[in-house]
Amino acid sequence: MTSRFTELAVDCHDPERLAAFWCQVLDFKVIDRSEGKVEIGSWVPTIEDVRARQMPPTLLFIRVPEARTVKNRLHFDISPIDNSTDDEVTRLLGLGAARTDVGQGPHCGWVVMADPEGNEFCVLRTLAPQGRQVVES
Repeated sequence: MTSRFTELAVDCHDPERLAAFWCQVLDFKVIDRSEGKVEIGSWVPTIEDVRARQMPPTLLFIRVPEARTVKNRLHFDISPIDNSTDDEVTRLLGLGAARTDVGQGPHCGWVVMADPEGNEFCVLRTLAPQGRQVVES
């Protein structure tokens, strides 16, 4: 017997807003919506696909009444695929992210940011081929 990692749930105040932010960051689409919940992903899961092999998990944003009170114990790490890390940080700032300090120090090799509800995430090194980084206009 085994299980599959099918989704990651994120508690939040505004599921629509946070889902829209992460759709823009990750180029995901909304795949399901119900009262107080929005699920996004890069694919639409089917039982057959999930049973056959491990697939990328979806993100499920769920409305909760309480506020976040401490540093996240779990966070997203993202890697730009078609521009530099600095250009990606600039793009994310334009989408509503903010730089944040969780004690990482100035020379850690990644950039710590927070989404519009304050959830920390890290922007890692770029995966763009050298010389093929696209600058967004």
